[in-house]
Amino acid sequence: MGTFDHDHLQELRREVDDLLTELAQVTEANKAEIDKVAPTHYNGAINLLHYLHLRTRDLRGLQSALASIGSTRLTTTEPSVKARLKSARNVIGAYLGEGPIYPGRDVADAFSDADEILDEHAEILLGAPIEGTPSCIMVTLPAEAATDLEMVRGFAKSGMDLARINCAHDDETVWKQMIDNVHIVAEEAGREIRVAMDLGGPKVRTGEIAPGPEVGRARVTRLDTGKVLTPAKIWITPIPEEGTEPAPVPENLPGRPALAVQVDPAWFEKLSTGSVIGLTDTRGSRRSFTVVRTFDGAVLAEGYQNAYIANGTLLQHDYERTPVRGIPPVDQRINLKVGNRMFLTSEDVVYDPSAGHGRTPKISCTLPEAVGAIKVGHRVLFDDGSIAAVCIDRKEHDGHHVVELEVTRARPQGVNLAAYKGINLPDSALPLPSLTEEDLRHLRFVAEHADIVNVSFIRDTGDVEYVLDALAEIAEETGEHDKIRELGLVLKIETIPGYENLAQIMLTGMRHENFGVMIARGDLAVELGFDRMAEVPQLIMALAEAAHIPTIFATQVLENMAKNGLPSRAEITDATLALRCECVMLNKGPHINDAIKVLSRMSRKLGASQRKSRMLLRRIRSWEEPEQQG
Repeated sequence: MGTFDHDHLQELRREVDDLLTELAQVTEANKAEIDKVAPTHYNGAINLLHYLHLRTRDLRGLQSALASIGSTRLTTTEPSVKARLKSARNVIGAYLGEGPIYPGRDVADAFSDADEILDEHAEILLGAPIEGTPSCIMVTLPAEAATDLEMVRGFAKSGMDLARINCAHDDETVWKQMIDNVHIVAEEAGREIRVAMDLGGPKVRTGEIAPGPEVGRARVTRLDTGKVLTPAKIWITPIPEEGTEPAPVPENLPGRPALAVQVDPAWFEKLSTGSVIGLTDTRGSRRSFTVVRTFDGAVLAEGYQNAYIANGTLLQHDYERTPVRGIPPVDQRINLKVGNRMFLTSEDVVYDPSAGHGRTPKISCTLPEAVGAIKVGHRVLFDDGSIAAVCIDRKEHDGHHVVELEVTRARPQGVNLAAYKGINLPDSALPLPSLTEEDLRHLRFVAEHADIVNVSFIRDTGDVEYVLDALAEIAEETGEHDKIRELGLVLKIETIPGYENLAQIMLTGMRHENFGVMIARGDLAVELGFDRMAEVPQLIMALAEAAHIPTIFATQVLENMAKNGLPSRAEITDATLALRCECVMLNKGPHINDAIKVLSRMSRKLGASQRKSRMLLRRIRSWEEPEQQG
């Protein structure tokens, strides 16, 4: 059959006409839900459902057939599904001698109109990005941003468009100081810098593990030849008076961190530069340290051998001794390898690894309800997925749920599981609301002081409705209806149910006028598996574009650069994908300003080359003939 065979074209016409008929039926069948969305989201809600219907069909054959006649391949249908299909139908009609079936107004401006709607929604939610950078940059503020105005000023100068505050850390006093500093810097810069605040949602974590001995290590670093590169360091301070804190260890010391110890104030006063301190460490090894620098309320002593020092270890100087204090207990961990078994219980127990040799470890869970939701065969993932296990048995004992787990994935040498590490339950339906009581208290602060609330743990429409009801309740309590309506609402997609229910979650969220979604890749990767992350973020971006909803790309973007000052090649490519979103989130790190600058430069460059998933054919000067370049 030839490409332009009349029968073939008629078959194509029937297939496209059937799709257009189905889209009309989808709109009619979901009219009640569509009518609930905010007026500004009406067209987006219809197009979202059209795109969803399209993506539940296998259209690869149709794509190939349309491409063979020079029509659209339907690969960039997201902004306006119906217009793209109508355009394809017009091409088919032209070959069949029918002329254009649909007038130009139905197809000509549909994509540009959709782009304008998305741009408007993005600016309403995120603010206007710096000129020439189509994607906004959101920067996570460390606690120091509350007191270090120059730090926040540096973020703004580097290209920060939004500041993010994680409510899992610090408190309202610190948050308010952070926000005040952001506003000061924004006024200086002459542009708006909005504040987004993350609500943590229910946190499922491992319970308490008994602390180990109160011992610390002062360690040297060596070359491969064994030569000492940097000495072992002890940071010595006098025992502080009640209500005061000892002088903190400086962060910029070379080599391994200094071991902080406290000593008798009278003994401390006799130390000076050059003082030699002797000790016998916990292994019975004699060690010597020399004071190399003095500070206000502290001295730094260095030695050229490793030392294990515990509370009670005696330090000697000028024939006088004093016992060490202030060394915290060692965090004990459970080493788990493939095939090992463990118990997870809803009972509040403290596991002691040092007393449990030969016994199957039994640890508690910070959310007891989660243990009751785990069934035999369900996966249980610990510490960002570094340990994977499966439930092989469950039982109840004295009113508590206990599940037996078998480790199915870990490094060959095993993984050390610590207390209060995250637990992901991708197969279990947790009987918990999306907002905890603490989240609800924080939400009131966010509504009063911030511009955007980022909500975690979204799994289905019930979770979204719970958030919307909470906002409505705050509006009633405060009388600030307009303010609550204008508050940006961002739903974080980070669970398997959240991804699988994404379309309905978006449709429900679109009842709120100022709305967006965040692709929270951390937990999403843990639950879905890293192999799925090659496509899932792009599918979320596509569905959001169809809804004309802005997206925020989050977790580990340029992380290596922010932490170490140099990006890997892979994360530069990763950032290119991230910049298809309306906003990219960067986390904390000592080199965060460099990461902001790199991302800002990439945004300027890519803004001329791509629009979402569409390649823009800008002029590539690098490919020109030499005489043209001159």
